[in-house]
Amino acid sequence: MILSVDIYSRNTWWKVMFLVFCVIVGLFSLYFTDKIVSKLEEREKEQIELFAESLNYAMTSDLSQDVNFFLEKIKKSNENNTIPMILKDGNGHLSSKNIEMPRNLSYHDQQILLRQKLAEIMQDENEPIELDMEFHKEYIYYGNSRLLNLLRYYPLFQLVFVLIFGLAAYLFFDASRRSEQNQVWVGLAKETAHQLGTPLSSLTAWVEYFKSDPSYDPEIVKELEKDVARLDTITTRFSNIGSIPVLKEENIIETIETFMSYLQKRISKKIAFSFDNQLTVNHTVKLNRYLFEWVIENICKNAVDAMSGVGSLKITLSETKNNKIAIDISDSGKGISKQNLSKVFTPGFSTKKRGWGLGLTLAKRIVENYHDGKLFVKHSELNKGTTFRILLDT
Repeated sequence: MILSVDIYSRNTWWKVMFLVFCVIVGLFSLYFTDKIVSKLEEREKEQIELFAESLNYAMTSDLSQDVNFFLEKIKKSNENNTIPMILKDGNGHLSSKNIEMPRNLSYHDQQILLRQKLAEIMQDENEPIELDMEFHKEYIYYGNSRLLNLLRYYPLFQLVFVLIFGLAAYLFFDASRRSEQNQVWVGLAKETAHQLGTPLSSLTAWVEYFKSDPSYDPEIVKELEKDVARLDTITTRFSNIGSIPVLKEENIIETIETFMSYLQKRISKKIAFSFDNQLTVNHTVKLNRYLFEWVIENICKNAVDAMSGVGSLKITLSETKNNKIAIDISDSGKGISKQNLSKVFTPGFSTKKRGWGLGLTLAKRIVENYHDGKLFVKHSELNKGTTFRILLDT
């Protein structure tokens, strides 16, 4: 198996690597910030314990003025911090530090509000600090400071931002790739149609000349006419794919039957053709007949290659539960391996020695971009065959 160079797959690989890098950066930031939060949490706990010890010492000891002044400075050092604290004395009364309280609130209402705040603080799961007084015990409940909470949730916001940035970059690269592909397709199609136009006009003139000369065999002239008509169809296809194609209501059964009749005479006679129409009525579908026949041709020729010119080829027409027309093209070929299933529609991918890897890509583009349908591999099994399915709106 020979695979051609696929620059688009390589670009996709770089995009995946970029996205993985963004995730790694976000996770590292999350880990690093979590370490900072843990250290800050320990520091705040030490501050509260220091405050509690100084408060307990000041209230239970008879110290000189100088030591008391020192203890007052320790307590004062905690006055301006942002750690919310609630002190519960032996009688169950509550007092607070660093908690905003409405002005002119009665003592009873203050106690109610502090009990509510106490319930919120206890959600931070910080163990209360016990103060062992001479005749009773008091408790200091404290929560996390605003800075600690910001640091705790900051890495999550940062990770989301990195992921959004990575996704936006991925979508940008993907849009650029699609735009580049479109320009390549359109440019190639227009140039091909232009290059075919001149020799086709000449061939048409020669056919008319042969028809007027009785010395030429009419059967040969008739076959030449078919080939010229075929070239004209190919030119029309490239012209249509290089611009916005015009869709018309076409009888889907008649379209496929007519084209299969034409194709059957031009491929291996060792291929057994069959056509199974399960539609109850003659459905019409909006098609560009030239382009849609190209889709059927590419899939069928791909199937013939997979069977090495010997086997069976079956086309089934049916209607799905959601009122879509399903066209199944099944062959008895070598099948598609699991690792190649996701690559069959990739530009440049081919398992044939002389394959360009554009036939199925082109077919998918025509079905999905121009006819708003779907083309996918319905089923494939190694050495048993493959079924491609086309879905179209009625």
